[in-house]
Amino acid sequence: MAGPKPGSSATNKKAGGKKKEVKKETGLGLTNKKDDNFGEWYSEVVVSGEMIEYYDISGCYILRPWAISIWETMQVFFDAEIKQMKIKNCYFPLFVSPGVLQREKDHIEGFAPEVAWVTKSGESDLEVPIAIRPTSETVMYPYYSKWIRGHRDLPLKLNQWCNVVRWEFSHPTPFIRSREFLWQEGHTAFATKDEADTEVLEILELYRRIYEEYLAIPVIKGKKSEMEKFAGGLYTTSVEAFIPNTGRGIQGATSHCLGQNFAKMFEINFENEKGEKAMVWQNSWAYSTRTIGVMVMVHGDDKGLVLPPKVASVQVIIVPVPYKDADTQGIFDACSATLDTLTAAGIRAEVDSRDNYSPGWKYSHWEMKGVPLRIEIGPKDLANNQVRAVRRDNSGKKDIPRDSLVEQVKELLESIQQSLFDAAKVKRDTCIQVINTWEEFTEALGQKKMILAPWCDEEEVEKDVKTRTKGEMGAAKTLCSPFDQPALPEGTKCFASGKPAKKWSYWGRSY
Repeated sequence: MAGPKPGSSATNKKAGGKKKEVKKETGLGLTNKKDDNFGEWYSEVVVSGEMIEYYDISGCYILRPWAISIWETMQVFFDAEIKQMKIKNCYFPLFVSPGVLQREKDHIEGFAPEVAWVTKSGESDLEVPIAIRPTSETVMYPYYSKWIRGHRDLPLKLNQWCNVVRWEFSHPTPFIRSREFLWQEGHTAFATKDEADTEVLEILELYRRIYEEYLAIPVIKGKKSEMEKFAGGLYTTSVEAFIPNTGRGIQGATSHCLGQNFAKMFEINFENEKGEKAMVWQNSWAYSTRTIGVMVMVHGDDKGLVLPPKVASVQVIIVPVPYKDADTQGIFDACSATLDTLTAAGIRAEVDSRDNYSPGWKYSHWEMKGVPLRIEIGPKDLANNQVRAVRRDNSGKKDIPRDSLVEQVKELLESIQQSLFDAAKVKRDTCIQVINTWEEFTEALGQKKMILAPWCDEEEVEKDVKTRTKGEMGAAKTLCSPFDQPALPEGTKCFASGKPAKKWSYWGRSY
């Protein structure tokens, strides 16, 4: 939140050299309520919470430091984990030649509507248009073919942190659907399918940890249907989150086994230990800045953002509360000492010592930005050698003696992290409905549920469900078939076709 403009009454001393005028009005409240108008609330909270700023090209957004710091925290965790798996970082160019892009037909057909093209250089038309990567399989794999010759060149395991462009035209939403976004994309090649299958699940578990341990969001691990899998891949696994306010599922991150399809197209062959020619098995996997949008949607409230402590760039904001005739210097000294103590203990803390804003204004400002814990220090706290801690998630207040500050603040931050996850899980779980018939399905869909249903696993049936549920809210589709499958009693019928059911799958509308 920017401070007052130079020359405003808040920055000028009044005649006679009196104190600065202190801003008391907040003017910070959101105009939309999360439960009343979710879309408008979300658009407002990401701007007011200083996560993004709108840009002059539709579907593109400026990611401000408050958002990038969250991305960096997840990046530090994930990067260290994949390095332990002997995956190395690299960087490939942003541009793709049309010939290479079109080598894998199913793949390009899946992405064709979203591909952006460079057609001019200055005033001259390019002889051959150049695509901007929507993903990097076709960018990277011609060089995998060059680098992989024998079994000793395997496995080849690379990752890149980069941006991609997908020219979304329908309802761009900050973090969730944007024309350019940040992500990591891993691309690996193995001698055997077993190695590829193992890595798919290892990476998926890291994605679960990002959501559940860092962002405090419950997710379901599962496999995508043939219709929803990655274009050109063998199978796709995902972590699926759910937004109770809109009744929509959201794909959190994906880990794909590409099989040997791309190896065939790009001639990625090797000589195995027996001296025979073989094709590699490949995976690709990615998570993006969409993670941040899911966090805002799940935890945010009518006061603004609510950040889980593990990803908050400021975990504790310290606010001095000087009253009339109070020992102002003593209060500010106590705030500085508190900051030093917390910082030395590895807690990310700041002091808001601006003297042209009232404490109440500061409370609202930092609540809007979602800082997990506020520490207030006033005359009473100074006298009692204590601080007052106020939680962002539930507004709970606690007086903490200065001599146990670090220990109790750490406990509070851990409690907030766990409470956010628990509350999100309760909300999500109350939205899950198990059904067995089409009538139950349509009723649950109308109630914005995440639906668990027995399914025959036939693509035509899934297409039919999409067709039959089309409407203003969008059609229903499979979200995933969970790895944790409930028992499927013999004779159970598919809810949509009446044929014998083969598995349980989650269905619903999605982002």
